[in-house]
Amino acid sequence: VITRPEMEIGRYHWMYRSSRPHRYHHVPALRGNISPLGIQGCFECCIKCLGGVPYASLVATILCFSGVALFCGCGHVALTGTVSILEQHFSTNASDHALLSEVIQLMQYVIYGIASFFFLYGIILLAEGFYTTSAVKELHGEFKTTACGRCISGMFVFLTYVLGVAWLGVFGFSAVPVFMFYNIWSTCEVIKSLQTNMTVPGDQVCVDIRQYGIIPWNAVPGKACGPILENICNTNEFYMSYHLFIVACAGAGATVIALIHFLMILSSNWAYLKDASKMQAYQDIKAKEEQELQDIQSRSKEQLNSYT
Repeated sequence: VITRPEMEIGRYHWMYRSSRPHRYHHVPALRGNISPLGIQGCFECCIKCLGGVPYASLVATILCFSGVALFCGCGHVALTGTVSILEQHFSTNASDHALLSEVIQLMQYVIYGIASFFFLYGIILLAEGFYTTSAVKELHGEFKTTACGRCISGMFVFLTYVLGVAWLGVFGFSAVPVFMFYNIWSTCEVIKSLQTNMTVPGDQVCVDIRQYGIIPWNAVPGKACGPILENICNTNEFYMSYHLFIVACAGAGATVIALIHFLMILSSNWAYLKDASKMQAYQDIKAKEEQELQDIQSRSKEQLNSYT
């Protein structure tokens, strides 16, 4: 005769097969440098460490550092050369370009702040990449994602988006001096071609810096024509400033690409953390149900023993 406690135990075993007390798992054979005590060798430790490196965040960080370094370093030197060209050839009176000199000096201080900020911000984003990579790799271990960690990841997504939009403006602004220097350089090439063909005197070809709005209209001389303009194009200040502005513009573009890359990485990591939190909640509920089932089984066994 089968008693009622025995029937209850059989029913729970049939409904919850995963909760049977005795389950045997296949133990894989030892390979490589793993010792019989379960201690991993040097090769396995290196592979495990390399598997936890956020390579996408690492590439984005290197690209961001390179772009910011090119923009800040080349931009700082190019601005200094621009002031020197203006003082020597287009605005001999210091009062005419005093405001421009103050603006350029302020921009150089801003460049120092940008370089310092993005150095720290890049390290923080790289550390956040390591954090989220560990969250995904150790999802079924002792690692637990928190609401604070998910909030911080969401904040980084928003901040990176704002910085990306701001750097689009910086990239467009850095193209303005490249355009100005290109116009001056192309005018010098026109003067050379006219001198070679002997068609039109080169003295009639001029560049007026005042039309760009960087110096006032009463600045003296304000413009350069013919051989004087050609000599300006042949100076080291013009050559270095022109090419440094090009490199600075390229650095700003690289920074924009790096921030877009960071934005994609952060969005993906935030989604991973969100899924990880749901998985942890599911595992907690499952563990609680299994514990309740074990309590029911133990009580059923006690009742069976009391009946027998």
